[in-house]
Amino acid sequence: MAGSNGKQKTVRDMILSLGLIALMAGVIYLFIPHDDSAPEIKTVDYRVELLTARRAAPYPVAAPEGLSADWKATSVRYQGEDFDTWHLGFHAPDGEYVQIEQSTQKPSAFIDDASQGATATKKTQEIDGRTWTHYTGGRYDALVHEGDGATTVVAGTGTFGRLAEMAGALKMA
Repeated sequence: MAGSNGKQKTVRDMILSLGLIALMAGVIYLFIPHDDSAPEIKTVDYRVELLTARRAAPYPVAAPEGLSADWKATSVRYQGEDFDTWHLGFHAPDGEYVQIEQSTQKPSAFIDDASQGATATKKTQEIDGRTWTHYTGGRYDALVHEGDGATTVVAGTGTFGRLAEMAGALKMA
């Protein structure tokens, strides 16, 4: 019976060690700060890039005017060497993403890239004097306008209503 006493001590020691580890993990969890709130959206000021793009692009560059302060610009770029491509991304008031893309690239390739795989539907929408075609089925839904020397795509995870709100706010210059 001398052998069973040693096994009981081993099991007891293991349970005590496990309890001590759990207690220490609980204390560490309580004293290490953690924040469960949503991270703050980092915004960008796109005015300089917009002015640069409007000087360099061979087409009128689109940017929104008159949107509420709840729209946060999150990304901007102009690539003159890459089909004069203009990009402006926004975090919408409802938390969705909406982007404006313009380019002189072949429309089919550009639209596929900007919408990440969406295809044209038969539905069109008149917004601020321009006809926009609805695209669905890709990562983003999109409104597409071809004209003014470039293809303009307003795409994102938002509803078509949210995309139309952005399209209606666009001013070309």
